[in-house]
Amino acid sequence: MSYVINGKCLGERYATCVSVCPVDCMHPGEYQDEVFMIIDPEECIDCGACLPECPIEAIVETEDQAPEWAVINKDLVPSFKGNPAVEPRPANDPPNKPENAR
Repeated sequence: MSYVINGKCLGERYATCVSVCPVDCMHPGEYQDEVFMIIDPEECIDCGACLPECPIEAIVETEDQAPEWAVINKDLVPSFKGNPAVEPRPANDPPNKPENAR
């Protein structure tokens, strides 16, 4: 099973997780007209390096924790893969959505 980026990332996209991924399985794009990141489940090696990097806890360890988002991540791979890299937001940048504040 691969890690999954859930709906907390929608409209946020810190992208701080990308630089620690050893296999480059995270891809940026837009979903529902908002910025988003996905994890390609075919490329993810379940190393967990990304998990502590997300300041809003938008990454979960298993598909079972976010089954709907696991499907969305997988379905968006063809349209997100190959998109240009994005500049990460500072991890201490406040979330755009108040419900994502920790």
